[in-house]
Amino acid sequence: MSTILCYRGRTVTTGDLETIRALLKAHPDASRRAFSQRLCEHWDWRQPNGALRDMVCRSLLLVLHRAEHICLPEVRHRPPNNAIARRRPPPVAVDRSPLEARLDALRPVELVTVRRTPLEGLFDHLIAEAHYLGPMQGVGEQLKYLAFSQGRPLACLGFTSAPRHLAPRDGFIGWSPAVRRAHVHEIAYQSRFLILPWVRVPHLASHLLGRVARRIGADWQTLYGHPVHYLETFVDPERYAGTCYRAANWQELGLTTGRGKDDLSHRPNRSRKQVLAYPLHADFRRRLGALA
Repeated sequence: MSTILCYRGRTVTTGDLETIRALLKAHPDASRRAFSQRLCEHWDWRQPNGALRDMVCRSLLLVLHRAEHICLPEVRHRPPNNAIARRRPPPVAVDRSPLEARLDALRPVELVTVRRTPLEGLFDHLIAEAHYLGPMQGVGEQLKYLAFSQGRPLACLGFTSAPRHLAPRDGFIGWSPAVRRAHVHEIAYQSRFLILPWVRVPHLASHLLGRVARRIGADWQTLYGHPVHYLETFVDPERYAGTCYRAANWQELGLTTGRGKDDLSHRPNRSRKQVLAYPLHADFRRRLGALA
C-alpha cells in the first residue's frame, strides 16, 4: 500500500483511505465530530492519557477532504473560534498595590497548580492583562501555576505541549525524526512567564523556575498520565536578556528560524528567538529515547 501523507506522526496509506471511505458509507448520518471519534476508536488512536485524539483526527480528515481524497458530510455547527476572537477573560479583583521586598521576607512562597481549578480564571485574567503576548492560547496538554505569598498572587507560569520541530532542541537531544515523534509529548514548553508588574522582588523569577522544575514532572503525570523530562522556552532577545533563566541554569541552544510552524515560504516572517532548555534529569536523553 502506498503512502498518501504523514500527519502529526500518523502515516495514511491507500488502505487507510479505503477504511475511511467504508466508514463514511456505513455512517452517512454521522456528524464530522462523531465520525472522527468513531475513526479514532477504530484505529485506537489515543493520547498518552488514554483520551481519543479527536481534534487531531478531525484536522487530518479535513486535510484529506480538501485534497479530495474523501468527502466529509456538511458542517452542521460552527462554534465561535476563541483563538481568533481572543476574548479576554472576565476581570478578577486582585491587590495591585506595589510590593517591594526581599525574597526571604515573602517566604513561604506557595506555588499552586491551577489548571482545571477555580483559580484558573485568575491566572487567565492576569496573563491577559499584563503579559505582552496576551492570553495563553495553548493547544493540547498544558499546566498553569500561580505563585502566592500570604494569599497574594506574585507570578504566573504557563506550560503547554512542545513545538513538534525545533532544530536546536532536536540536535541537542540527539533525536531522529521517528524518535522525536514518539517522545515530543514528554517535553513541556513554557509559553508564559509573568512576574506581576507591581511586584519587585529580586531573584523571585529564578527561584520560581527552580521550584517548578522540581515538581512539573509529577504534576504532568497526575494530570495527563505521563511525565515530562525536559523544559524549553523561547526568549525574544530584542525584548529580554533572559537573565533569570541563566541564573536558574537553563541552557541556550541557539536561535529559531523565525519562520513559524506553518511556514510555506521558507523565509523569516517574525523575530528569531533564543531557544533555552532545562533537562529535568541527568539521563534525559535516555528517557527521551535518544540513546535507545
